[in-house]
Amino acid sequence: MISRYSRRQLIYSAAAAGMARLAAPVWSQSPTFTVKVDMVVLSFTVTDNKGRYINGLKPSDFRILEDGIPQKVSTFAEGNRPPVQIMEDGSVRPFQASETGDETRGGISTDAFVGTNVFVLFDTSNYMYRGFVYASDAIADFVRGLDRADSVAVYTFSRNLNRTAKLSSDRNQVLQGLRNAVAGDEAALYNALLLSLRDAAKVPGRKVVIVFSNGPDSASMVAPDDVRAVAEDEGIPIYVISTSDMNRDPISTGVFRRLSSRTGGKTFFAKTWQKQVEAFEAIREDLGNSYTVTYYPQPNPNEGFRRITVEVLTDAARRYRVSARPGYRPRTT
Repeated sequence: MISRYSRRQLIYSAAAAGMARLAAPVWSQSPTFTVKVDMVVLSFTVTDNKGRYINGLKPSDFRILEDGIPQKVSTFAEGNRPPVQIMEDGSVRPFQASETGDETRGGISTDAFVGTNVFVLFDTSNYMYRGFVYASDAIADFVRGLDRADSVAVYTFSRNLNRTAKLSSDRNQVLQGLRNAVAGDEAALYNALLLSLRDAAKVPGRKVVIVFSNGPDSASMVAPDDVRAVAEDEGIPIYVISTSDMNRDPISTGVFRRLSSRTGGKTFFAKTWQKQVEAFEAIREDLGNSYTVTYYPQPNPNEGFRRITVEVLTDAARRYRVSARPGYRPRTT
């Protein structure tokens, strides 16, 4: 038996080393697992029955539950605005780092929760030869249009992952890295996505990964559902823009939809440059109209998958739809 945390580390190692198989370790005795409770960062959108974003809701308009257990929200933010801290009496004040500097209990700087850390994963495999230039232009337009508070990284992949432009708020630096991207050969999408998630998980605050790919995967050594589980547990939404025909590759289509829906993201099928631009614009709107809360989970005996529910408490709640990741698994060590 392997803990979820240990399994995640093994999966990371497989993606990095290109291993064909993972051998399960042999335990000399039954292991003891300890649950590590980290701060949960949860982003979600609220729309009406016509798909229009609902803005201006307050912390008191929401209730967050894990397995039906109400959670005490620590911070709340709308869009790219600075977060506010929720006090014991329900009042709010500007978010401040703890005086002790303890990062596990609020000592992360306010800037960590302003804007979004956006990781763009660009497929430069041989599947993308025909539309390579148009795809690069669509990504460049997206980067230019991001909110000034956002930071962005551009990674490219074929058989291997290339960190073309590391996470930065300097748009010129990111675009220069993007323009240096070159086409490759086979596509190891899930390996590259897993390594991108690992990088994103190290960054505090809100983050998303955007996959721009023609699919299918032809060279990965990790399974897509293992990648999805890591994204779920780390709380990182995955958005997918696929340039392939959704009907011609039903396997990749199903995988992309699972990756996005289970992590709080969305999938777009965009064969033309115009559709790709529209997909990026839809993602940009999602990021700018999201709510983000943080909380430390209340005591819960469940060491497996914990289901998250976001309830809107306003009178119009019946007409609203909340889009959020369904839950996560706490780390075990």
